[in-house]
Amino acid sequence: MTADCEKQEMGFLVGLRAEAELLRKFWPDSPIAVSGATREGAERGAGRLIACGVRNLVSFGLAAGLDPALKPGDIVIPDVVMVEKTLCPCDPALRRRLGATPGEVIAGALLHSDSVVLDAEAKQLLAYESGCCALDMESGFVAQAARQHGRSFAVLRAICDPGSRTLPAAAGIALSPDGGVKTGLLLRSLLRDPGQIGGLIGLGIDAFKARRAMNRFLEAHCRF
Repeated sequence: MTADCEKQEMGFLVGLRAEAELLRKFWPDSPIAVSGATREGAERGAGRLIACGVRNLVSFGLAAGLDPALKPGDIVIPDVVMVEKTLCPCDPALRRRLGATPGEVIAGALLHSDSVVLDAEAKQLLAYESGCCALDMESGFVAQAARQHGRSFAVLRAICDPGSRTLPAAAGIALSPDGGVKTGLLLRSLLRDPGQIGGLIGLGIDAFKARRAMNRFLEAHCRF
């Protein structure tokens, strides 16, 4: 957890340290919890934000595309989050505060997943079954914590990997619980299968596009 957490108005749950660093440019005094892209970390992080007394919870960072029309850098501020086939509505006022302008951002539904989805066919199946446009691993815990404790919540995400792209296996095992990268594990995976290198480079390019687009969006909409 970063920043002073005494009676803060807004708190953020992110998956990665890089996402937290971007947030600090715009909300330097708000609590930020990093999940490390794990179920346990996300659940723990949402609980810590609640314990801080945060009134508005925001799930922030990158997301996987499910809708094939979405490309890296598209901004998603969904109307609802789907958690185990239950739709959890996002707070309309908080969505507007985050910059949810019709025609400028993607609305619709975002799907929560407890695990990283690497395979393009799996993402396409999830899109068909759920009707959701994107997927992440934190928003469900934010939605559930908000419902259980009477808080408002919303989601602000940038698409990273599109629905048509299968990610290399290394992308699913290299993240550390603190939101960084397990360099040794990543290198061992690449030594076993060097063919992953091209896919990781592509993922890195997409992540750069997504973070750059998010930075521009925040500069335009979200200085408080």
